Amino acid sequence: MSKLALGTVQFGLSYGIANRKGKILRDEAKEILDLARAENINFIDTASSYGDSEEILGEIGVHDFNVVTKLAPLKADTRNIILWTNSEIERSIDRLKVNSLYGLLLHRVDQLKGPEGKCIAASLEKMRVNGVIQKLGVSIYSPHDLDFLENILDVDIVQAPLNLIDRRLVTSGWMKKLHERGVEIHVRSTFLQGLLLLPRSEIPEKFNKWSRIWDLWHEGLLKRNISAVSACLQYPLSLPFVDKIVVGVDSQSHLRELISASKTSFKNHDWNELVSEDEQLINPFNWEYL
Repeated sequence: MSKLALGTVQFGLSYGIANRKGKILRDEAKEILDLARAENINFIDTASSYGDSEEILGEIGVHDFNVVTKLAPLKADTRNIILWTNSEIERSIDRLKVNSLYGLLLHRVDQLKGPEGKCIAASLEKMRVNGVIQKLGVSIYSPHDLDFLENILDVDIVQAPLNLIDRRLVTSGWMKKLHERGVEIHVRSTFLQGLLLLPRSEIPEKFNKWSRIWDLWHEGLLKRNISAVSACLQYPLSLPFVDKIVVGVDSQSHLRELISASKTSFKNHDWNELVSEDEQLINPFNWEYL
């Protein structure tokens, strides 16, 4: 089975710094899913906040995939949190036209903070027991999020950013710890939202602060005679504790390129010179403030 998992944010939204095509058309989405099936990619990652991604997936049909979706943020005026949580999950299942979810992730660990967090956790636990959700998890933005999570929710899946520049999940020791606990590790942002795939001349000026990284990256690609896609995928593929690599695509040909790169035998390069813990760079939420 492929380690790749299909990220579907672009099925519902125009997303990614390297995205030139905008939101994917329905016919293209179907072709992408058909290719994923043919190539034994059996995981889909989506979210209720990804525009109409869940509806599109439901219309095409994804009952034969392991579907992982994410719980929407709690609205400030919500009174009955358990009812809201149950309703949100049921709506996702209805939109996706599946009987149950392989996984449900909290979009942010912050959703478990405060007294309402305990209600959300209790509701999710009940749905896991009842089989509505097979596995519970969280989408994190920093390994520090996991420090807070301890003793609040027993998770089965952690989805985290991991790429050649952002290696905090590994260097913090959390990847090894999660694996030892039997937690599935799904990584995303393999291409740093597409920034690592841009030609050197097309990297936006606001990233000039990290020119040294871009120079080393593009010089290294030429020196090693390797494509950016292959180099980026080689890193998570080289880590035995990574269970799934969530990749977003904008066309069937794009997915075919990623599949081909993931199957290519490679000599693993360390690329240690690229590593950074600068939150302004490695967390795309901060890019709008650059």
